[in-house]
Amino acid sequence: MFTLASRDSLADLPGLRTERLSIGALLPDDAEALRRLTDDPAITGAVDFLSNPFTLQDAHDLIGCARRGRDRFLGAWTQDDQTLVGVVGTHLRGEGAVEIGYWIGGAARGRGYATEAVRGVLGLLARRFPHRTVVAECRPANIASWGLLTKLGFRDTGDDGHRPGRRVMVWSVRGAGA
Repeated sequence: MFTLASRDSLADLPGLRTERLSIGALLPDDAEALRRLTDDPAITGAVDFLSNPFTLQDAHDLIGCARRGRDRFLGAWTQDDQTLVGVVGTHLRGEGAVEIGYWIGGAARGRGYATEAVRGVLGLLARRFPHRTVVAECRPANIASWGLLTKLGFRDTGDDGHRPGRRVMVWSVRGAGA
């Protein structure tokens, strides 16, 4: 069970396994794999805080932000060959929300990895933060991501996100995918 001190920190968020993926905290040794996966204009153009090109130093910086406990990036590796296929970001927002975001590498897109990874992390967040609302920000024009979030139980709040062109979506199916 989580201690009161860790209740509002992502620093020690545990890993998990799904049918095809091992999901866990990105560590310094994962920086090169993270750089290779993320240094893709389709990803850096869609995720506003990623630099283009996404360098090895950027990968180390992203992994290092977990030390603060308010953000944690989880890698999604295939169980069969341990290839990093995606990233799920988790971010504490104020006192009442935890935000989730994600990206999947080009060769792995369209294979259900995003759905599997996000569903698994949603279950983890629901157990870890039952007192927080899970939210995501998504561009309505990003049909694939909007559809994935909707399929997993998110609904549009009608509110604009903090990032340009994005809408806030809230997870309204607590415990789905748990």
